[in-house]
Amino acid sequence: MADSVYKILELVGTSSESWEKAAGAAVSQAGKSVRDLRVVEIEALDMVVEKGKVKSYRAKVKISFKLEKQ
Repeated sequence: MADSVYKILELVGTSSESWEKAAGAAVSQAGKSVRDLRVVEIEALDMVVEKGKVKSYRAKVKISFKLEKQ
């Protein structure tokens, strides 16, 4: 097996519905401009609250992708 190198992006996805959809939004958006996504690690989950109610869910993720050999 050949040696490989991976790059890690740190992103924050948001959703008005759930943390899962927030993380999915980050992955979906990254997949539009980055090829060969490999692993997603959830770093943190939080919520934005207004007037005592949850307004949105946020998921901070690290997404790795394989760098192409030159």
